[in-house]
Amino acid sequence: MRSKVYVLIKACSIASVSMVLLILFSSIALAERMTVVSSIANIRSGPGTKYDILWQIGKYHPILVLKKSGNWYHFRDFEADKGWIHKSLLGKIPSIITNKKQCNVRSGPGTKFKILFATEKGIPFKILKRKGNWIHVQHADGDKGWIHKSLVW
Repeated sequence: MRSKVYVLIKACSIASVSMVLLILFSSIALAERMTVVSSIANIRSGPGTKYDILWQIGKYHPILVLKKSGNWYHFRDFEADKGWIHKSLLGKIPSIITNKKQCNVRSGPGTKFKILFATEKGIPFKILKRKGNWIHVQHADGDKGWIHKSLVW
């Protein structure tokens, strides 16, 4: 009898852990990466223009959509800040944002290439192409270069 109880408890534990993992991964799977396509986008406290503007973000800023409410998307950004944005301001353009204090943008995909310019944390770029661990990017102002994937989100 004791071994049957142990097997039952073990089966329930495995089922519980499986259910938690299923819920966790299904919510992650629902998250969709999108990019701001307008020059400036207002981030609001709720799904509508009657809600306060919390901050603004610019073109190519990547976000992770958490849920949708009509034409409004609740999202998380690279710093785990959350807000609401209207879907008309978003597109599926591949983009990154710098997440280190200083990032060198180079003329080619490697550290032997010339540094064209340096950026600070929080600068968004459109992805043009990838080569190994390097990403060819373009800023909204037109500047282009290569950045290492360890420097971005």
